[in-house]
Amino acid sequence: MILLGVILLIIGFVTGISILWTIGIVLAVVGLVLWLAGTLGHAVGGRRHYY
Repeated sequence: MILLGVILLIIGFVTGISILWTIGIVLAVVGLVLWLAGTLGHAVGGRRHYY
């Protein structure tokens, strides 16, 4: 999810499409939060690790 967010950020920046930029930011932030929760030991989506 983080990688997809970064790819959308790059595509949105290069092409100037603001909706891709916004979706990329949201996906990157959500991915980072889930990754952080998984590394801290919290169950994410019923799983102990998120990846």
